[in-house]
Amino acid sequence: MRHEKAENLLLLAMEMQAARGGLTLDGIAERFAVGRRTAMRMRDAVLRAFPQAEEILGDDRKKRWRIPPATLDRLIAFSADELAAVAATANLMEDANRPDLAVLLGDLSQKIKSLMKADIRRRVEPDLEALMEAEGIAARPGPKRPIEPQILDTLRRAVLACDTVKVRYRTRRDGALQTYRLHPYGFLHGHRHYLVAVRADGNGKGPQLFSLPDITVAEATGEPFVRNVAFDLNAYAAEAFGVFHEPPSKVVWRFAPHAAQTAAEFTFHPAQEREPQADGSLIVRFCAGGLLEMAWHLLAWGDAVEVLEPPALAELVNPHRQHWEGLP
Repeated sequence: MRHEKAENLLLLAMEMQAARGGLTLDGIAERFAVGRRTAMRMRDAVLRAFPQAEEILGDDRKKRWRIPPATLDRLIAFSADELAAVAATANLMEDANRPDLAVLLGDLSQKIKSLMKADIRRRVEPDLEALMEAEGIAARPGPKRPIEPQILDTLRRAVLACDTVKVRYRTRRDGALQTYRLHPYGFLHGHRHYLVAVRADGNGKGPQLFSLPDITVAEATGEPFVRNVAFDLNAYAAEAFGVFHEPPSKVVWRFAPHAAQTAAEFTFHPAQEREPQADGSLIVRFCAGGLLEMAWHLLAWGDAVEVLEPPALAELVNPHRQHWEGLP
């Protein structure tokens, strides 16, 4: 136990150095799953060991503590588990049709290895190889439309710089190429990948989704735009079940008793409510758009689920339910 406490104190010191704005007592308590008094003792222990630590007052009037950069650099090392996690995540990004992030994670892995001492790297590499062999990643079947990494890079830089972009876009309805000037706000990633952007011509539709594989050309114009400060990408994403946006509906699903336990393990929507029923079934409620994506998912549950609301979704799902031998 003593070794575990020492390890936590060292981790706390490293995080106090990594957090540019410092850590609050509440943040320490949450990070290490301890009470406030224990968080105070941990903070005081780190402050005694590192007197160069600084106390700052945040805009929210809460005290924070941080350790100046480079103080702990010689104490930081990288384990085989951590390197394997980076490599596994790169593989997952490749499988999720995100080659841009896979390349960045690969570059990060190489940079980490270059910072390690040669003798430590030699000791870690056999464990890393063994962990990677044991880290099986099931490839998802099905077609994947290619996304040009250079286009992604251009769009990402434009998002960060609030730079208007000019794109050539292939519409899915008729395949025609259109030219748009866009104010890019961010990305939504799922089974399909989209750019969230506002058209610069002010068509009044607000943020729209543009399929990344259908953007054939993207050029930065150097023309800055003012981002709507009220726009929240996470809140925008939460309005839909997947990525398709439409007016939200009140959604109610009933999972049969034999599927209730499995369904209870799923988070179908961040704002969902689960209501266990007396007969063993489970009611799930939330409010969101994207009825077609809901139907795609629910059909995998077969006759283990029934759509109670809205009627439009019930028409898409209920008449076509099949009996499957397994559950998603």
